[in-house]
Amino acid sequence: MSLSANPLHLQLAERILRDARISGLPVGHHFTEASLQPVFGTSRGPIRAALTQLARKGFVEKRPNKGFFLKRLPGEGINTIAALPVAHDVRLYLAIAADRLAGELPDVVTEAALMRRYRQQRHRVVGILGRISAEGWAERRPGHGWSFLPVIDSLEAYRESYELRRVLEPAGILSADFPLDRQVLAQLRQQQEFIHSEGHRTLGPIELFETNSRFHETIAGMSGNRFLAQAIVRQNQLRRLIEYRQTVDRNRIRRQSAEHLDIIEKLGAGDRLAAAELMEAHISGAGREKTKAEVFHLKQSA
Repeated sequence: MSLSANPLHLQLAERILRDARISGLPVGHHFTEASLQPVFGTSRGPIRAALTQLARKGFVEKRPNKGFFLKRLPGEGINTIAALPVAHDVRLYLAIAADRLAGELPDVVTEAALMRRYRQQRHRVVGILGRISAEGWAERRPGHGWSFLPVIDSLEAYRESYELRRVLEPAGILSADFPLDRQVLAQLRQQQEFIHSEGHRTLGPIELFETNSRFHETIAGMSGNRFLAQAIVRQNQLRRLIEYRQTVDRNRIRRQSAEHLDIIEKLGAGDRLAAAELMEAHISGAGREKTKAEVFHLKQSA
């Protein structure tokens, strides 16, 4: 099977490679299907196929009777990897995101219209629309076409999103049903330590957004309240496009990762009250900094 034969396997390969980068995995790391299943929410078959794709491109080594091992990582963000055809797809994804946020795409589009606008083949457009749908900012219309869904696209909405998260996320930590998962907490710590030491300099905007979202969604998921957890996931879906348009402040990313590590430390020590207070301060501070009119911008003012 060629790399272009199955877009779903290629997208999963991209996600595995991105996860390896944002976690700072060393060369020689052993990928197991069992360990990747809960991370990506899929069965072993697609994971095996995705790892095989990466092995064919030289990112992963397949050792007989031992499995798959990380061989190398690209030197730049996943969205600039020329060695994988998926880089072309990511450029298309970012172009659609930028045009939608700038108001250059209507609320309803057809695959044919997007093919003409971006001069792409149908399978690429359909694959990107599937990804966008999974992320929650578009959906297929009954019969024909696709509808873009509302997203955070103004300074006022951005502020309101931070205010909602400031209320909900600390409350989730203080929930009586909060079950601390130490294994998951250790994975979060590994990622945030990498961001703090190196990743804040080397990762691209998509990777940084995914890492930040995973931190907040994972802790919200420990609340034991499915509706609270879903609300945080939805907020990240809504703010995804606006985050892509903001200038990446590397120093701020490093400061935020240090705050994340402080929250993880308090959770690990069983001090949920302190962790909740740190979370509220963290979200409040980030909201104040990122919603300043002089740093908030859309494509038109870029």
